[in-house]
Amino acid sequence: MDKRTALSKKARLLHLSALSLAEGMKTGSFHSLYKGKGIEFSGVREYLKGDDVRAIDWNVTARMGHPYVKVFEEDRELDVFIIIDTSRSMFSGSGHVTRLEKAMECASLLTLASYHNASPVGAVMFDGKIHFSCAPKSGHEQIMLLLSQFEKSFSQGIAGSALDSALLGAGRLLKKRTLVMVFSDFRTTDWFDSFSRLCHRHDVVAVRIGDPSDEKLPSVGAIPFKDMESNYKCVLPTSSASLRKEWAKANQLRVDSWKYECIRHGGIPLLVSTDGDSFHELFSFFSKRERV
Repeated sequence: MDKRTALSKKARLLHLSALSLAEGMKTGSFHSLYKGKGIEFSGVREYLKGDDVRAIDWNVTARMGHPYVKVFEEDRELDVFIIIDTSRSMFSGSGHVTRLEKAMECASLLTLASYHNASPVGAVMFDGKIHFSCAPKSGHEQIMLLLSQFEKSFSQGIAGSALDSALLGAGRLLKKRTLVMVFSDFRTTDWFDSFSRLCHRHDVVAVRIGDPSDEKLPSVGAIPFKDMESNYKCVLPTSSASLRKEWAKANQLRVDSWKYECIRHGGIPLLVSTDGDSFHELFSFFSKRERV
């Protein structure tokens, strides 16, 4: 299979997955995460156990002799905004897929799913500074713009992380309540306040892109390690059981702290791994949210 055929096959699979994800979001998680921008009265039905008594239509109930409740239909056109970390640490990964590639695949799925749902979608991408920002819009041209920007992100830019600025910028850019998806490894500091402010007005999902190497080091002797941001290098004895234990422990502490801060500030944490299936991880997340 040549490269062009492989890319064409990948694009078709991406579109098919996006269609399924769009349906799941429209009937499930979109309803759970966000209540829509308007509610219209659509009729009445008989009262069922568990219905809110405040929805009872007393006039119809009096005429029919048993309880009826009002039924409302929500406007499901929801704005979606995607925040993507393209900093140097996102170029790491122990397998065939880097954290950045995983983030872009998830972002592409959400973008296409939003298009199928006729939902306005926008994005911001950053490394050490903001290098792309676009407010949510509908239409084919918007989708093509975003997907082309995602493709351009695979070259290392400025060191550092402008996550705090990206979150603050999103808060200023978004004019109505929006579903915000943040894709990052969250290897930075000083982002909690801006994250909290964004969560006050929007439904924010913090998607942490992990890798199997975060949890478990292979026992392969002394191997060199390099920090992608600072270029600091060192050699670690991976055959050491105590080192591997401390490595796993330190990662668990970081993940637990990140989850705690996300929830404390009003966000929703989601772990996604580079060795997982992007569609299934997103679809599973939205399905679970439907049952909350």
